[in-house]
Parts: sequence; C-alpha cells; structure tokens
Amino acid sequence: MRDGADGPAAGRRARGELEAAVLAALWAAGEPLSAAAVREQLAGDPAHTTVLTILTRLHAKGLLTRRPSGRTHLYEPVRDEAGHAAAGMRDLLDQVGDRAAVLSRFVSELSAADERLLEQLLRPQPDE
Repeated sequence: MRDGADGPAAGRRARGELEAAVLAALWAAGEPLSAAAVREQLAGDPAHTTVLTILTRLHAKGLLTRRPSGRTHLYEPVRDEAGHAAAGMRDLLDQVGDRAAVLSRFVSELSAADERLLEQLLRPQPDE
C-alpha cells in the first residue's frame, strides 16, 4: 500500500475508467488484439493480469468477442464506438419511467447543429 497525503488509493483509476480505456484502445486498433497488445496501448502501465481481468469482464458483458489464437486470445469490440454510445443511451432511456420527458429534455438541450442533424436523420430517406 502507498503511504502519503493522497491515501492508499492515490494513482488508481476510477471505476470503469480502465474499461473505457481498453475499449478505446481496441476501437483505435481497428483489429482484434491480444491482452499484451492492449496493455501496450494503455497509459499507466497496468499489470497484465489487470488487463486480462478487464477483457474478461468486457467479454462477459457482451461488449467483446474473444477467439483463440495460438496460446492467447484475441479480443474485438462487438460494436464500433458510435454503436456502443447509442446502446448506452438506449439503456439509460429504458431505465426511466417517462421517456417522453427525457427525450423532450434531451432535444431541448441540443445545439442548433445537432438539432439540424437529428432532424435530417429522422427525415424519411427516398429508396435508392
């Protein structure tokens, strides 16, 4: 344990921060990576076992695929970054009782540019 003014948890990442960093590394790579390759992309030099634990958790949550490759496994995100963010937004929306109020508040807080983009995306597209 570390001693000092910041306490024993000084230098530790916030819960979920390492999961986000691992996902970001995998999205940036654009190809399946081993735990060792993921670890090389992370700041702070986390232990190999820590990276394996995070990859295992993300796989168990259904966020990563895992396939054997020699004596290791390769990991790849199930969704791209935009798909992951959209799924998170959908999950949050599913947790509230008044969807209309949440969507109304969300739309009212959009920038003008995002509002125009959303209108464009909601407009029916002619068949190509």
